[in-house]
Amino acid sequence: MRSMLVIGLGRFGLNLAQSLVKLGNEVVVVDENEEKVNSIAPYVTGAYIGKCTNVEVLDGLGINNFDMCFVCISEDFQSSLEITSLIKEKGAQIVVSKADRDIHAKLLKKIGADIVIYPEKDMAQKAAVRYSSPFVVDYFEVMDDYGMFEIETPKSWIGKTIKEVNVRAKYNLNIIGVKEKFNINPVDPDHHFQKEQHLLVIGKNTDVIKSIE
Repeated sequence: MRSMLVIGLGRFGLNLAQSLVKLGNEVVVVDENEEKVNSIAPYVTGAYIGKCTNVEVLDGLGINNFDMCFVCISEDFQSSLEITSLIKEKGAQIVVSKADRDIHAKLLKKIGADIVIYPEKDMAQKAAVRYSSPFVVDYFEVMDDYGMFEIETPKSWIGKTIKEVNVRAKYNLNIIGVKEKFNINPVDPDHHFQKEQHLLVIGKNTDVIKSIE
């Protein structure tokens, strides 16, 4: 269990706070909007109404007591930068700030954000990869241009072994498991591909998409 502070209860901040609570974390939220604060108050450890550009509000929160602080108000560029800088000065251990634009992210990094996240950009990237092929079932980004995919077994592979298809050399990807119903099983070079199986693979996004076209 970790102690988390969420500043800003827009759509992203609200969903983040709720998800953190479900994972068993202690969550404190702050927002200027009384209605938003009251809506989530019964579900979090603490809920406060206040403007976090106000130093007195931050002092009352005990910033240095939180394991992580999330600044989720990227719509107000100036306030986001100011709050990120202030909470870092107040001893925040890890500051995670939300950005909507590259210039915003660069400035957040310069003034103290340890991590910058781009929810809209990340979702757009995932959607682009996920829907670039009808055979991609799910996708998780591992690093820039590389990901872990759940894919349908390509028709040309069915009945053959991993060794016969020569997956790594021919397609430049690695198969890390075979998904059957609710189980994920390890694979070996002599595994025969079957139609009803889904494969878990890791590779460069473009290589994976090409391999299943």
